[in-house]
Amino acid sequence: MKKIILIEDNQDVRETTADILELANYDVSTAENGKEGIRKVIEVQPDLIICDIMMPGLDGYGVLHILSKKPETARIPFIFLTAKAEKTDIRRGMNLGADDYLTKPFEEMELLNAVESRLKKNEMMQSESQTSLGGIEAIYSEAGTLEELKTLSKERKIRTYKKKRILFQEGNKTETIFFVNKGKVKTYKTTEDGKEFITSIYQEGEFFGYMPLLSSKETYTETAITMEESELCLIPKSDFYQLIHYNHKIANKFIKMLSNNLLEREEQLLQVSYHSVRQRVAEALLKLNEKAPYNEGIAISREDLAGLIGTVKETVIRTLADFKDEGLIAIERKFIRILSTEGLMRVKM
Repeated sequence: MKKIILIEDNQDVRETTADILELANYDVSTAENGKEGIRKVIEVQPDLIICDIMMPGLDGYGVLHILSKKPETARIPFIFLTAKAEKTDIRRGMNLGADDYLTKPFEEMELLNAVESRLKKNEMMQSESQTSLGGIEAIYSEAGTLEELKTLSKERKIRTYKKKRILFQEGNKTETIFFVNKGKVKTYKTTEDGKEFITSIYQEGEFFGYMPLLSSKETYTETAITMEESELCLIPKSDFYQLIHYNHKIANKFIKMLSNNLLEREEQLLQVSYHSVRQRVAEALLKLNEKAPYNEGIAISREDLAGLIGTVKETVIRTLADFKDEGLIAIERKFIRILSTEGLMRVKM
């Protein structure tokens, strides 16, 4: 049974709304003011919050602002109840991160439809975001309910690229961000002596190509190329800017991904500077294994592994042979299978 917190200072509205939701088989807890509502949300961890805007003391905007700052409550869908239908009130709530709103008085089916729709969209976002094209469609569906986002592209371009297809190069103008539906893509920088230094490897369910847009650059700072036949979803730059401007949840999501990427790059450079080749190879194998399909092993060429850790192919081949002799890994044609995670952990320390 889905749990709902209803925050409403008007007793008649609160009791009537709770009755409707309970008859529809929802588990409803009520609060008569903002402070009590926040306490109950933290305690109950509901699947949905319905909150009046105009309340004495802490109003609905304050409730949403506080809950959106707490990691444990930031992702809970939030529906505003308002007696005002002015666009400015609605816009303010949406900018703060509200998922929907209902104007009082509302019909019974209006309430139930809004609740059901929001719960379904949240389930889709939770289960599929960053793991399939369904997650992207959920984002577009949610964003498309806002008047300002009616200009979003109606079709996301889904294309299949063969192995070793260059998607963009250093210096190209940034026009698109990419989502990997199937396959694998690497990004790299070219050193002064013409060698590749791999900055990242992207697999199913991951976005790439957005870093220049979040850092206000107009060009890609690296080259992207497919490592195998890949199916990619292309999202126009204009759509991306609108999504992160009008939906703080989506913006926060990309900012967190950007932060993680920057931390990984920093760690990667530190490893190249201070760690031995054995340590870097062990670290790379452990990270790649986390993304590898279950019980399949790591599929990466010796050239790409060398580019990822900043060395030459011959050194990687010798190191992998040593790891194999030590019983840490098994090499089966194009796959590298880890036999001792603990052993590799000791090597990288």
